[in-house]
Amino acid sequence: MSRSETPLGTPPIERLRTLVALLENPMLARIYVRLLRSDGATVSDLVTELDVPQGTAYDYVGDLEEAGLVRKTRNERPYEFTAEPISLTLTTDGETRTITAELVDAVGRRETDADVDRYLERHGVDGLATALEYAHEYVDGTVNHRIMARELDLSPLEAEVVLQALEPVVLQHRDDE
Repeated sequence: MSRSETPLGTPPIERLRTLVALLENPMLARIYVRLLRSDGATVSDLVTELDVPQGTAYDYVGDLEEAGLVRKTRNERPYEFTAEPISLTLTTDGETRTITAELVDAVGRRETDADVDRYLERHGVDGLATALEYAHEYVDGTVNHRIMARELDLSPLEAEVVLQALEPVVLQHRDDE
């Protein structure tokens, strides 16, 4: 069973396809997060700030707009875009995961943070989502790296490294709320 907040006119399966792409493509994720944090950014802004080829930026913004995750905030050239927050909860075999902008942001940091990249390589997106849950508790001071390491069968060093890498993601998205 899943729950989704789908914008009007966007077929849910099409939106799901783009959400999956956000978790598989760090540059697409970075573009989405950059647009989410702005009141309006142009493709040229994305090219400059994210060092992405112009054609790729246009393609990705088009894909996000088509999926209903991005909308134009300025209807004359140069167009400006902003992103819509996402929240999709999936339950399979008794396990539940929620795809949020925060998780997309963590995936997007894969290109710029070697610790996030290494953790994703070892544990996949589900593992990163779980680590992000621990990162929330870590920021709140209710869990430490040793507890995470014991509960997830990780080395304390790996738990500490990923918690420190995810702490800025948690703090950034708390500021956005």
